[in-house]
Amino acid sequence: MNTLEKVQRRASKLCRGLRKLPYEERLFKLKLCPLKQRRLRGDLIQAYKILTGKERVNSDIFFKRSTTSNLRGNSMKLFKFRSRLVSRQNFFSQRVVNYWNALPDCVVEAKSTNAFKNQLDKHWKLKKWELIKAEGL
Repeated sequence: MNTLEKVQRRASKLCRGLRKLPYEERLFKLKLCPLKQRRLRGDLIQAYKILTGKERVNSDIFFKRSTTSNLRGNSMKLFKFRSRLVSRQNFFSQRVVNYWNALPDCVVEAKSTNAFKNQLDKHWKLKKWELIKAEGL
């Protein structure tokens, strides 16, 4: 992941007039986002497809819905299993739960995958990337 991020850093310096700007400003001007954010977006889109039945995968294999009735945030909260091993914490079904649970109802209850993507992007545009990362920790 670090290697890919280095490639993006270097490639963004090749654009005229951006070489001396900090990396974050170059990304903003190029309308790009960091690799971690793109990966998280892909994970959340995949989780949406699995949870809404758009993928032919049994969602119970990956996720367990929260059984609490007093949910804040969204109505499709997921239960996060405890994991002893660090390698298990990096599994798709574990790493996406905190971010998914932090999403508002308007994003999670989108009617289609494209609507979910648009709502997610709109939600993230209102928040800073640093706040999004903090929600998942």
